[in-house]
Amino acid sequence: MTVTKIREAERFHHEQATAKFSASDVIFQEGMPGDFAYVVQSGTVDLFIGGRLVESVGPDGLIGELALIDQEPRSADAIARTDCALVPIDQKRFNELVQETPGFAVDVLRILAQRIRATQSAG
Repeated sequence: MTVTKIREAERFHHEQATAKFSASDVIFQEGMPGDFAYVVQSGTVDLFIGGRLVESVGPDGLIGELALIDQEPRSADAIARTDCALVPIDQKRFNELVQETPGFAVDVLRILAQRIRATQSAG
């Protein structure tokens, strides 16, 4: 699957406030509250639905956005494939990015559409 990256991701490249995870760490699990989305600054994160790998997300990718959009629990598990640094984006910042940066909002929509299509074609 070709992974859509955030086109304006350079704004996150030098972010100092990152969450660090080691390979095999659980970042979030299906059913957990979705307090943050994350931009992958470095490393790779695997997304699983029902125990099945659906996507590997590398630098400049976005994970966890769905829970911020619909305020529902997480719909997937995210596990660090490699050591990684993630830039956490809380609800307030997410809303600001969507409102102030139309390209970010379009990228989020593309990522969601891509994940929906991939899930439907695999299921």
